[in-house]
Amino acid sequence: MKRLRIILMLATLWSSVPLFAQDIELPGAKMTLQQFFNLVEKQSDYSFAYNEGVLDLEAKVSSKGGIFSLEQALDAVLSQVDARYTLKGKQILITKNEKPVRKYSGRVFDETHQILPGAVVMCEDASIAAVCDSDGRYSIECPEGTLLQVYFTGYELQKFHTSSRTQIDVFLNLDKNILEDAVIIGYGAVKRKDITTAVSVVSTQDVENRPLISAASILQGKAAGVQVVQPSGMPGTALSVRVRGATSVQASNEPLYVVDGIPTDDISNLSTEDIASMQVLKDASSSAIYGARAANGVVLINTKRGDAGKVDLRFNSFVGYSRLGKKLEALNTEQYKELMAELASRTITVPTIPEEEHRYTDWNDVLFGTGVNQNYQLSISNGNEKLRYYVSAGHTSDKGIVNKAYFKRTNFRANVDSDMFDWLSTSFSVGYSQTSGRSVYENRSSMRAGSILSAINTPPFMQVWSPGDPSIYDEDAYGSRILNPMAANAADMTNASDRLQGSLSLNFKPFKGFQYRMSYSVDLNNSRSDYYLDPNSTSDGRSTKGYVSENTSRNFEWLFENILSYDISFAQKHNFSFMAGASQQRAQWNGNNIAGYDLPLAYPELHSVSVANQLDEDAIWSSSSAWTLASFLGRINYNYDERYLFTANIRYDGSSRFAPGHRWGCFPSASMAWRLSNEPFMRGTREWLDDLKLRMGYGLTGNQGGIGNYSYLASMRGSKVLPSEEDSYPGMAITPNSAANPELTWEKTAQLNMGVDFSAFESRLMLSLDAYYKKTTDLLLTVALPDNVNLPGGITRNDGAMENKGFELELSSKNLIGEFKWNTDFNISFNKNKLLKLGLNKVYYYASMYNTGENAIILKEGLPLGSFFGYVSEGVNVDTGDIVYKDFSGNGTIGPEDRTVIGCAQPDFTYGITNDFSWKGFTLSVFFQGSYGNQIFNASRIDTEGMVDFRNQSVAVLRRWKRPGMHTDVPRSGNVENIHNSTRFVEDGSYLRLKNLTLSYNLPKSLLFKAGIEKAQIYITGQNLLTFTKYSGYDPEVNAYGSSSVALGVDYGTYPQARTCIVGVNITF
Repeated sequence: MKRLRIILMLATLWSSVPLFAQDIELPGAKMTLQQFFNLVEKQSDYSFAYNEGVLDLEAKVSSKGGIFSLEQALDAVLSQVDARYTLKGKQILITKNEKPVRKYSGRVFDETHQILPGAVVMCEDASIAAVCDSDGRYSIECPEGTLLQVYFTGYELQKFHTSSRTQIDVFLNLDKNILEDAVIIGYGAVKRKDITTAVSVVSTQDVENRPLISAASILQGKAAGVQVVQPSGMPGTALSVRVRGATSVQASNEPLYVVDGIPTDDISNLSTEDIASMQVLKDASSSAIYGARAANGVVLINTKRGDAGKVDLRFNSFVGYSRLGKKLEALNTEQYKELMAELASRTITVPTIPEEEHRYTDWNDVLFGTGVNQNYQLSISNGNEKLRYYVSAGHTSDKGIVNKAYFKRTNFRANVDSDMFDWLSTSFSVGYSQTSGRSVYENRSSMRAGSILSAINTPPFMQVWSPGDPSIYDEDAYGSRILNPMAANAADMTNASDRLQGSLSLNFKPFKGFQYRMSYSVDLNNSRSDYYLDPNSTSDGRSTKGYVSENTSRNFEWLFENILSYDISFAQKHNFSFMAGASQQRAQWNGNNIAGYDLPLAYPELHSVSVANQLDEDAIWSSSSAWTLASFLGRINYNYDERYLFTANIRYDGSSRFAPGHRWGCFPSASMAWRLSNEPFMRGTREWLDDLKLRMGYGLTGNQGGIGNYSYLASMRGSKVLPSEEDSYPGMAITPNSAANPELTWEKTAQLNMGVDFSAFESRLMLSLDAYYKKTTDLLLTVALPDNVNLPGGITRNDGAMENKGFELELSSKNLIGEFKWNTDFNISFNKNKLLKLGLNKVYYYASMYNTGENAIILKEGLPLGSFFGYVSEGVNVDTGDIVYKDFSGNGTIGPEDRTVIGCAQPDFTYGITNDFSWKGFTLSVFFQGSYGNQIFNASRIDTEGMVDFRNQSVAVLRRWKRPGMHTDVPRSGNVENIHNSTRFVEDGSYLRLKNLTLSYNLPKSLLFKAGIEKAQIYITGQNLLTFTKYSGYDPEVNAYGSSSVALGVDYGTYPQARTCIVGVNITF
């Protein structure tokens, strides 16, 4: 027996240390936990025991390749899955590491910081749960590291891992099915099911995957009734935004932007990745609360703010490369020589080119290169029950496809919210941006240094640098002079700005339902623009020995607002919400300019007026102006049993920009809605119908933007008096310029809107329809007066009326749900614009062409804005090769009386469609947007197909008429009568564009856990990849006159848009 006991004891001791005696060979490759267990069991005498419900056998583990002791192998692998082992005989028992049990507590709020009593907090396996009390407080005990879930009916499920920090506040967002129904309105927020007006909620969820530089570009193709046009592809160019058409001729047509409560007309300083939400108030009943500035619609933008709980650290970055999307070919040297020889027989203004000239330069390749886009953004947010913050910093760089053109922006933002007491909370926001850029000459003839057209017009044998002197540009075309594209861009035209926006608000809640909000905000913008032309490289520079100018300006605005609100309910069915307030805003602008010439050749790096030997007296000035806006506002909402809804707004504005006695304007609105889906007779549809609502609203808004601060006053102008025989002393003469108008007042826009909202199948299908009519009266126009009045500046007066009417549709559907998801968003907008009335002058002309001196745009009663004016071309005469123009006067000759309306830049409709496909970690987003029915006046073709001088032409002239009987659409060369503004240059501008194609992938969390990364996403994006259009120019999304509301749809050597490929990464720690 004694021997047996000794044997058993030795066996037991041996069984406790075999891990040191057995070796395991590991392959050095990734494997699942189950594969690791199988490998150990195969190479040893041991087997594993574990609870399948606790361990994830499919979890990926890794190890170094080689031979290890079993103990080393187990330690290395099990540490990756937070498990441990215990030896029991020949079995290895695997268990999860035990973590200390802690008591966690906090409060649950919604996104507006309202408590959510009854919210449920529980472990993921539902083993432990707690319900929030009447103050939204919860308390739960669970092991550290447990995944907790928080949910409340109508809100998105929130998940977070517990940690050593035991005080955790949770903020819930409205459920995704209801998110589209939640909107921020002016000075408040309501659920979409209770909204009575036309409001578009623009999703910002995919902004991180759409590498956008301009905040306004988020709106493009995403909201019905909102037309966003990128008039130029030059970096830093502002987008043109129109909400339900243009309402003014001379005043601004851009919407009012309200960023975190600060009204502004410029959001170029805003980083798209700081934006949390965007809403567009489209009709007067929703925007009238902003009164005098709301005629063009209002875009409400809220930036991101901090939440209580886990630290959220994010890094987003992308880099992209751009190339010219479409190339316009020019004649080569031999083709150009043939054209010049043909022209020589008809005109003496062309050069004689030697027969032996065979040099060739492709100016498209010289001018257009590869652009580079870069963006880096870092943000952090965190908070607790009392204090929350969001801080971000970023840098954006956009180098254009044309050499020299670029745009850069560095931005910083900090938002801090504090709940100091139950009755007092504060919010502080500050945003700083520094922008800089350099532009090139566009939207002008090559004879005026237009670099884009110069790429076609420069003779192909010319070189970048002069063969005789490589320090100067080649401008000599055998006796004729033209600036080649690089010479056209020789001048440095730079701009820079520093902008600081900040706001501080106090929110008092002395008792239930009552709030008093007091806020003060400032907006300071310092800007500078410089021009420098060196004294040597171009003939223009040599003629003045260089030229330099410096322009600086400062604009400071402040806004002080006091808002009272009170919500009360009676008998559970009658719900009232009241709001009243006062606001005062003031702006002060100062600017100056100084210029000089005769610069020293020895110091080309000095780009300062201080080194100029002579000052340009005509370019030296300083100016300042100011304006003030005082306002009183109010609103009442009534909701009866969530069936009958009524809203009324009123705003009373007083502006210093108008004459005394006409400074104050009253802007009321009213709207109502009937939710049919809550009626008793609709009970049978409630299994599938979520919401059905009819809306109607009417309101009056005003417009004070875009007019001078002192337009109602008479103005004088000063001019130099040069020495003469009668007076040898120079001086200055002051003469009248414009007449005073003590009757000058607001532009007023009245709008009627009717709409339907529909939601079904648990919000899988959502539809909004709106029809509207809006009429603008008292249009502000500067009217020219007869010469004998001697007022060259005319008089600014309320002198016209205009209408817009249209129809909009927004459709959102979740086509497939489950592991594979497919969502679609579609919108389409129809708008008809017409000028109803003009006062003193019955016709105005715009957009004069350089080569013809003829205006391409007419403004006249009965016509829409953007109407083209000129001759009707009936084609090329097969016998003479000249254009045949239609003789409307019937007098047998063609003259100005035969000009008529020849087209319109207004589209019949615009649209956008987005399809998102998701499967596991992959997401594919396809975004198309387009325009139909608009026309473009391709003025570039006057320069590239005119064939009237020595400039090179596009390959289209290879089809030119050459002999009698020839049928063609291109006339003969050498006749200036063939380049009149006519239908020859009017083209169909309709297009469908693949605006954005993005493929993204979320890396598996099992790969990110050890690195402390919560989420990592990589993506590749293509922008402007495909454009389907009949337009022959570079790009159909164009306007040489920028955001002008009248001169629309003109292409005159505009910087083209680029095709871009971008790779990016989004990481959340």
